[in-house]
Amino acid sequence: MLRELIEHFSSRTLSIANCPEDELGTGYEFLIKKFADDSGHTAAEFYTNRTVVHLMTEMLEPLSGESIYDPTCGSAGMLLSAVAYLKRRRKEWRNLRLFGQEKNLLTSAIGRMNLFLHGVKDFSVVRGDTLTNPAFVEGDRLMRFDVVLANPPYSIKQWDRDAWSADPWGRNIYGAPPQGRADYAFWQHIVRSMKPDTGRCAILFPHGVLFRDEEAAMREKLIDHDVLECVLGLGPNLFYNSPMEACVVICRMNKPPERRGRVLFINAVNEVARERAQSFLSEEHIEKIVEAYRTYENREGFARVAENGEIRANGGKLSLPLYVRGADGNGNGAGERVGLKQSIAEWLESSAALRESMDELFALLEEQTRPDDGEFAKGGRLR
Repeated sequence: MLRELIEHFSSRTLSIANCPEDELGTGYEFLIKKFADDSGHTAAEFYTNRTVVHLMTEMLEPLSGESIYDPTCGSAGMLLSAVAYLKRRRKEWRNLRLFGQEKNLLTSAIGRMNLFLHGVKDFSVVRGDTLTNPAFVEGDRLMRFDVVLANPPYSIKQWDRDAWSADPWGRNIYGAPPQGRADYAFWQHIVRSMKPDTGRCAILFPHGVLFRDEEAAMREKLIDHDVLECVLGLGPNLFYNSPMEACVVICRMNKPPERRGRVLFINAVNEVARERAQSFLSEEHIEKIVEAYRTYENREGFARVAENGEIRANGGKLSLPLYVRGADGNGNGAGERVGLKQSIAEWLESSAALRESMDELFALLEEQTRPDDGEFAKGGRLR
């Protein structure tokens, strides 16, 4: 196989004219995608559906000379998306400053190689755990960036919650997330990593962050902070070998005056194309979503602007059916029906939380009923 590969390339003239630098990067990303196709869930460690990444970048509109950051960068695809965005518009992209951190050693190496093969020179991809040891700091605070693009690992359980409660970098601005779900830890890290004037972010999350009761207090503080600008619900099957639906949250540190105290909800669950057993966002889907985000207006069955007061009245929940009615007029208001997928998602989330609570309760009861000094009740049984 290696001999045939060498013979094949020997038949081609691999000059700069015949093989521009982007061709190497494009080929490398093609191989990454093929590996993602074949490996199923493990691909999520380094590869996110490129059409979703494209959409997130279009919504944030990076500018020449800005700093772009991904705290869980994987193969650096989101950082490269900012480069591609400027290239498509024939704008200067070489002055972008790209920063990424990745916990997995092999994946961080892939990210550096990917950026190098695309001709990017001004970048820094560091291996490390973003929550435990953030790599990009200035003195006693985190570095701040113009744009943050992220797809954090979903609901990880192995993280140091106790250290977060007394975080030296001041990232626990909304509180300490539950041990079983670190989603809001990443969210708070990203908020603290944005510049106060130009900072904006797009984060890909599971739907649970929008409504889970155990994170209600943090969600209310997030709304009071008034940095949440848009909640976008995506359709199913956009992730390899997984039918799950995800959401994109857009935050902006300095919201335009007309958007302050308000949040745009976009229900794009039906905006999905499927071809060759894979789902993706078509250019028409992306254009429709981006146009709704930029106009920031109500659109029947698709988008709605809600005041922060209304969100507080709903207990701080950000579930899309609470704010955007479907095309048939049904939503999730008082006396209205909740969609089947939303109901199942909420049931799974609450069931997982219940199991964790029961496990903790049984462990506590077992500890309290354990006999001291071999003391037994009558009949030789434990009381």
